[in-house]
Amino acid sequence: DAGRKQWRRFVNGLMSLEPGEMVSIKTHKPRSGPFHRRHMAIETAVFEAQEKFDSFEQFRNWLKVGSGFCDWIAGPKGAVIPVPKSIAFDKLEDGEMRQVHNDMVKFLRSEHAGKALWRHLDAPGRTNMIESVLQEFRE
Repeated sequence: DAGRKQWRRFVNGLMSLEPGEMVSIKTHKPRSGPFHRRHMAIETAVFEAQEKFDSFEQFRNWLKVGSGFCDWIAGPKGAVIPVPKSIAFDKLEDGEMRQVHNDMVKFLRSEHAGKALWRHLDAPGRTNMIESVLQEFRE
């Protein structure tokens, strides 16, 4: 009943607009809680298995930039620098988060990421390392 009243007020508000008035409507599809928790568990597992980063926040920023989930802006000296975007639960819709997740997993499987995270291992060793972590999550 409360939902009907809200909907009726919304529609009535649209119908009472004067000629020339404009309305912008933005929708937000909530993210899947289980998917969100799974993604965070994968990030944590990779962080705990890697040897480069001491800070989880820095690891996550590196992961966002590496997967392309960032804005490119002019830095203080004019060079273009990446600024990681937010993956906050309420800021990113489910479909977008699933794409970010896929991009991050693809990046983690890259040679560049492997060299950064496990410098002492050879290429097959790095591949085995990331696959052993991702395999726990059937990724």
